[in-house]
Order: sequence, then C-alpha cells, then structure tokens
Amino acid sequence: MQEHVTGAASHGPAAALGPADPGDDRSAAPPAPRARRVLGVLLGCATALLGTLHFLLAGVVLGPFLLWPRTRRDALRVLMAGARRLTALERSRRSVFFGDRFPAHYRASDRKVLRYLAVRCSTGLLCAVVTGLLVFGAVLAGLLVNGAVRGGLGWEELLTQAVLGGVLLFLDVQGLYSLAALDARTARECFGPSERELLRQRIDELAASRAAVVRAVDVERRRIERDLHDGVQQRLVALAMLLGRARRSRDPERADALLLQAHEESQGVLTELREVAWRVYPSALDSLGLEEALGGVAERCGIPLRIRFEAGAPLPQPVEAAAYFVVSEAVTNAAKHSAATAVEVRVALDGARLAVRVEDNGRGGADPAGSGLAGLRGRVAALDGVLRVDSPLGGPTTISAELPCA
Repeated sequence: MQEHVTGAASHGPAAALGPADPGDDRSAAPPAPRARRVLGVLLGCATALLGTLHFLLAGVVLGPFLLWPRTRRDALRVLMAGARRLTALERSRRSVFFGDRFPAHYRASDRKVLRYLAVRCSTGLLCAVVTGLLVFGAVLAGLLVNGAVRGGLGWEELLTQAVLGGVLLFLDVQGLYSLAALDARTARECFGPSERELLRQRIDELAASRAAVVRAVDVERRRIERDLHDGVQQRLVALAMLLGRARRSRDPERADALLLQAHEESQGVLTELREVAWRVYPSALDSLGLEEALGGVAERCGIPLRIRFEAGAPLPQPVEAAAYFVVSEAVTNAAKHSAATAVEVRVALDGARLAVRVEDNGRGGADPAGSGLAGLRGRVAALDGVLRVDSPLGGPTTISAELPCA
C-alpha cells in the first residue's frame, strides 16, 4: 500500500466505461449428490400428483365461478393461492434436493405460475410412469435371471430377452434424463428470469450504456471546446497582441518588457494546454500506470488530497482509464463546488473487482443526474460496473465505483 498526501501550498501548476443480479446465485450452488437428486425426482412425482389433484378439484369446484364474470376474480384468487403454495413447494424441492438457487425477490406472474404447474404435473406424472416401467423391467430382469439359473430358458431366448431389455432400459434412462432436464428448465423460467428475459435485460443495459457513452463523449467534447475557446484561444490572442505591440514599439525598453510579458504568457498557454490534454487522457496512464496518473491528480488538486492505492496486480487498461476518470471528476467537483477542505481517495483490488472510493468533507448536495456524474455512470456501466453517489445536504460526499477486472 502506498499513500500520497498533497496540498495546495506544496505544489504549483506543474507538470473519462452486468451481475449479474447479486441476488441471483444459481451458478454458485454446488451440484447435489446423486442419491439426493434421485429422491428429488421421486418426490417430484408425488408433488405432480398433488398439482393434478389441485387442478381437478379447482376445475370441479371453481369451474362455474370462473365462467361467471362477477365471481371470476375471487375464483382466480382462490385458484392462484393454491397454485402458489404448490409452486413454493416445488421451489423448495428444487433447492433442497437439486441445490438450485433462485433470485430471492423474483415473483412470477400468475400466467407463468399456472403454465409451470401444468408442465410440472404432466412431466411429473410421465416421470412416475417411466419410473414404474423401470421398476417393472427390473423385476422382469430378476425373474429372467432366476429362470436362466434354474435352466428354464434357452440361450437364444435369454439373449433375445436381454437385447430387448437393454433397449427398454436405455429408453427409460434417457427418458428420465430428458424429463429431469425439462423439470430444471421450467423451474428456472418460473423461479427466476428466463433466458429470454435475461437476454432482453442485457440488451436494454447495453443500449442504455451505449447511449450514456455517446452522451458522455458529447459532453466531454463540448467541455474541451469550451476550455480551448474560453481559455487557450483567448490567451493566444493576448500573446499575439503582445508580440504585435513589441514589434511596433520604437522604444527598446518597452519592447523588451512586452517580449518578457509575451514569454510569460506563452508559458501560461503551454501550462493550460497541458492541463486540457491531461483532462482528455493522461499519457502517464499508459506509460506509468494508474498509481502515477492519480499522483498527477493529486499534484494539480487545489485542496489537500490523500490517496491510498492498494492494487498490486496489473489492471486492464479500460479499468484503469475508468478508475482514473472517476477519481479525476470527483476530485474536480469537490475542489470547485463543495467547499471541501480535504479529499480522501482509496483504490483497492478486491478479488476480481476494483473498488474506487472518493470522499470529501464538503457541504454535499451533489446531483447524481448532473452531466459529469452521469457521464461517469455511463463510462462505468459500459464495463459492467456500478457507480454510487451518496451526497446528503451538509455532507460528506462519497462517490464509489466497482469495476470488474475479469
């Protein structure tokens, strides 16, 4: 860990783009033991029978009320109450016996719940039939072996029965595997976002981040144009006027004074150009790395800035650039608008994520929807990262970002 502490008095003017949902940890669940999965399949046959009985009783008892418009809503409420209890039972079965993990706060629609139960009942009952055939085949195989041992069957008949039994066993096992896969797929679609929903969500996120990047680039271009027009261009005009006056002057001392003033103005123009170029993209980020680039931010900061850099491993270049611009923009805002007297920056590598935190002791009230912070959010979101802004009135202001490095 290294720290940089700087202040306005000690430095002169020397030398900005997923998880997945955190509640969705299905991929992190270890596979359940085989014996437990077999028990889960057998229990699924029983729960499928319960679901079938629920639909039959609901059809007989609630059928007339479902057909009458005035009582349809209440009848649907009763039907869905039982359906959701059965769905909760199926979810528990998948979690206990198969190790599945689903989003804790996801609530499926009524239509999705009914469709899941209908598929679950049909596949569960079919699984019960296939399991029964498998048990029946095992009994027949035992009788066949017993007959062969006692000599009641010839070798030709025994071979024929073995071939037919092997084919039926293969079909039974494949049927069980297919039904188990279908059960898992329907459970994922009901108890969590389906693959289509996840894909649509991802497309929406990418479209939003792309639009945010375009807006951020436009804002940055306008800021660069403003800096060049209002700063560098005006100073170049003043420099040209000084040189013109020096050339036209007939007094050597006056001309020397104007040339000295022009030389000082040219140094200021170079410094301001260097500042504009650094805000666009610091060359130190490519040549020296993120830590040295943040040191440049500390040197140019007008208030005391403390940097704690705790990322020892190499970082991807896009992550370094995003982290740099988060720190640079946050520090600039703190120095210009918050009346802060101190800023603390912490950059730490936590596993496969880079955590960036900038905190100042200013008056707070930063607008997360402002152009600068919105541009940072778009830049971070383009890398599947998250940017958070906590700035209550009275302060302090904390801007934190998490950037995936994998």
